[in-house]
Amino acid sequence: MTTDTTSETNAGTEPQRFVQYVFFRLDPAWRRLEPTARAEARAEFAAVLGEAKDVTAYAYSTIGLKAGTDFMLWWNATSIETLQETLARLLCTRLGTYCEVSYLLWGITRPSLYTKRRTTQEQALDLPDRLRFLIVYPFTKTVEWHLLNRDVRQGFMNEHMRVGHDFEDVRQVLLYTTGLDDQEFVVAYETNDLERHHMLVVALRATNSRTFTLRDTPIFTAINRPLEQALALLG
Repeated sequence: MTTDTTSETNAGTEPQRFVQYVFFRLDPAWRRLEPTARAEARAEFAAVLGEAKDVTAYAYSTIGLKAGTDFMLWWNATSIETLQETLARLLCTRLGTYCEVSYLLWGITRPSLYTKRRTTQEQALDLPDRLRFLIVYPFTKTVEWHLLNRDVRQGFMNEHMRVGHDFEDVRQVLLYTTGLDDQEFVVAYETNDLERHHMLVVALRATNSRTFTLRDTPIFTAINRPLEQALALLG
């Protein structure tokens, strides 16, 4: 589990990808439409997403888990323009006209400064299966962290990673966003057991690197579902 905040990178050949977590809020008027109209609109939305080229997407329901959001798409592509154009097409569908993007987190992938190779936990983006729950939030370090000596930072992160190794069943995806958005990182965890994730976060908060955390909210928890099922929950 690594979180670094410098512009340095390890040597590596991993292709850079753009990753987004797009949260949608539904207009209450949607549920007052006739059932047939809603079914057709859901099918159109799913078809447009299915036709998107060079986009890998996963659907999540956030109903009852965070006020102001009803569902979320976690997707990635090698081009940010591709993601922008896909979202624009989705918002022009009949379902899309009843949707508002209530929150959006995005960033790029890149090798970590603190590890020579990615751990199994950090390869979640490349895995074909999705775990049951996804927890995602923006993350920013303090100015003091950036001013620390490189070796001192490495020591803090070694402690951080040792804790993470005790929770190998919890996967991580780390995005770099410094200079691209308001935060420095987007941190996401996948798990089949929310209590395990809770225990991991409690353990990480007892490490020394925690003192250099400036911001790590809001936190979004979402449940992975097939797209048709996630859309069906909208009514």
